[in-house]
Amino acid sequence: MIESAEEFIRLRFSDDPEEYRRASAESASLEVWTEVVEQYPEARFWVAHNKTVPLEILRVLATDPDPRVRYVVATKRKLTPEILTDLATDPDESVRLTVANHKRVPRSVLEQLQSDDWSKVRDVARDRLEGGH
Repeated sequence: MIESAEEFIRLRFSDDPEEYRRASAESASLEVWTEVVEQYPEARFWVAHNKTVPLEILRVLATDPDPRVRYVVATKRKLTPEILTDLATDPDESVRLTVANHKRVPRSVLEQLQSDDWSKVRDVARDRLEGGH
């Protein structure tokens, strides 16, 4: 388990592949994740990549100013319908496309995405709805 924000940063930016792996796979407390997000904005992308990051942190990262962070959040399987609904209106096309393709996206969100600005998002939403999502 990752015990501090400083440990996460050290592991993530280490040259040792084993330490790098730990940063992407090991859990940490909600307090540690919160501290990383608040004190190390440059590491938010890597927090989002962590396989164990809790929903509370994903909710925060879903509104991150960096579209790359929001994109990684949108790829997470464990997202709630509420987070997916919020991400469906993201200004970044890649985030909305990822939501349209998400396995757990609610039907109501797919219906909403049928009128997206980007034709690719509209097409994916329509195809998924027609496929009996």
